[in-house]
Amino acid sequence: MKYELVKNDIKKFHNKTFYRIKALRSFNEVKKGDLGGYIESENNLSHDLSAWVYHNACVYNNACVYGSARIYGNAHVSEDARVYGAACIFDNAHISGNSCVSGYARVYGKACVYENACVYENALVSGDSRVFGNAHIYGEACVYGNAWVFMNAHVSENARIGGKAHVSGNSRIFGNKHISENDRISGNTYIS
Repeated sequence: MKYELVKNDIKKFHNKTFYRIKALRSFNEVKKGDLGGYIESENNLSHDLSAWVYHNACVYNNACVYGSARIYGNAHVSEDARVYGAACIFDNAHISGNSCVSGYARVYGKACVYENACVYENALVSGDSRVFGNAHIYGEACVYGNAWVFMNAHVSENARIGGKAHVSGNSRIFGNKHISENDRISGNTYIS
C-alpha cells in the first residue's frame, strides 16, 4: 500500500465526500507521512509506481491517476478521465469525460480537457484553453490562451494554437505552424 485515506480530513464538493490521502511509504519527493490531495475512493489513485495527488487537487467519480502522473494545485480529474505516464495536471485545470492525458503532457492554468479528447507525448495545454470532442494534442504541440481545439481536430509536432483561435472539424495542424488571435480553422483542413 502506498497511501491511506484520512477519514477525519474530508472535503465536500458536488454532493461527494473526498478524503485526503496520506503516504504510507516514501517515493520520489513524497515522504512517508506526507499528506496529499483528495480522492473519492482508492479506485481514483493507483497504489503502484509513483502517481500522486497533491495539495487541494481532487480526483473523483471513475477517474484514475496512475503510472508516475502528478495532480496538484487545485486541479480536478473526474468522470472517466485517465491521467498516466509522467503527465502533470496543475493550477486550476480540469480533466473530465472520457479524456486522457499521458506521456509527459502538461495541462495547467484554467485549461479544460474533456469529452473524448487526448493530450499526450510532450504536449502542453494552458491558459483558459479548451480541448474537447475527439481532439488530439500531441508531439510538442501547445494550445494556450483562450484557444479551442475540438471535434476531430489534431494538433501535433511543434504547432502552436493560441489567442482566441478555434480549430475544429477534421483539421490537422502540424509542423511549426502558429494559429492565433481569432483564426478559425475547420472542415478537412491540413496545415503543415
